[in-house]
Amino acid sequence: MIIKNGLIHDAVNREPYIGDIRIVDGKIAEIGTSLVAEGDEKIVDASGLSVYPGFVEAHCHLGLDGWGIGFEGADYNEPGDICTPHLRSEDSFNPLDPSVHNAAVAGVTSVATGQGSANAIGGTWIAVKTVGNCVDDMIIKTPVAMKCALGENPKRCYRDKGNFARMSTASVIRNMMFKAKEYLAKKEKAGDDIFKQPAFDFKCEAMIPVLKKEIPLKIHAHQANDILTAIRLAKEFDVNLTIEHVTEGHLIADKLADCPYPLAVGPSLTHATKFELQNKSWTTPGILAAKGCQVSIITDSPVIPQEYLPLCAGLAVKAGMDPFEALKAITINPAKQIGIADRVGSIEVGKDGDIVITDGDPMVSNTAVRKVFINGEAVE
Repeated sequence: MIIKNGLIHDAVNREPYIGDIRIVDGKIAEIGTSLVAEGDEKIVDASGLSVYPGFVEAHCHLGLDGWGIGFEGADYNEPGDICTPHLRSEDSFNPLDPSVHNAAVAGVTSVATGQGSANAIGGTWIAVKTVGNCVDDMIIKTPVAMKCALGENPKRCYRDKGNFARMSTASVIRNMMFKAKEYLAKKEKAGDDIFKQPAFDFKCEAMIPVLKKEIPLKIHAHQANDILTAIRLAKEFDVNLTIEHVTEGHLIADKLADCPYPLAVGPSLTHATKFELQNKSWTTPGILAAKGCQVSIITDSPVIPQEYLPLCAGLAVKAGMDPFEALKAITINPAKQIGIADRVGSIEVGKDGDIVITDGDPMVSNTAVRKVFINGEAVE
């Protein structure tokens, strides 16, 4: 297939350009001008239209918090245990939920999805494409991160079970990290001698990829002090980190400019429903991007429906964010944050054929999505 004569916004070059994109076996094989069809190769005429990489979300609950289900039927939190690193989001993900298809037809082609924020440690997340009827076929990468949460949610959900204060939540994470670190040290010292191995511990096993820096902690933190606690924990145990929500990030922008951790900002379209959201602002992603931070914009769907991810970027632009930085915040930056930038997030040779064709700027509300391709296949 060749997509011809579109205005290509590749999320790599600031300025768009007219060109053609050849997709072969689901991958971008060639980008150029005046590409000629070979044999019965299909031509998609994008003249007068804009061409974007498939949009990517770094933080949502798509497929776990189901459409029209409500709290009782949702599968994104485990209320029975505050510390559940051994849980895996693919075991709850429902690919047939209507919200997954809604995302795909709107051009959101890849997401990181998983547990909510009730648990201090909730378990591992997955990155998936938004087409398919079997999660195992949709997965781009698993696991992508270990979900954790600070702030009001674990306090509220477990206040009657010994977790009343912010320092209590941090201590749950710290305790699990210390246990896992000791467990790993014993395993490594024992080597192949099964008689010297420590007794199997499912929770500790799940934390080993974090300690080995194979996946980051993905820590929910709205309030400024929670953001700084997340950084403190990552430094204490020398592990990788991504910070999620970052609602008060603009209040400590200078501090965040000095740290290497990716930031997933949002959801910003909703009412400030709790104390830690009182400083919510659409200016936050733009302020942090201007400081040189790697910023992703998120819907936290279903808090904001997944299909409105580009609109969220547009509202950040309205609040002052550089438009190219906003585009990167829903394409290449989230792809980097969740460890799948080798496959998605930009229009480059060798990457997956995830393409969105629109009749204008997708960050503007009256723009229509004309065609979406995932792995080179049209989404219907």
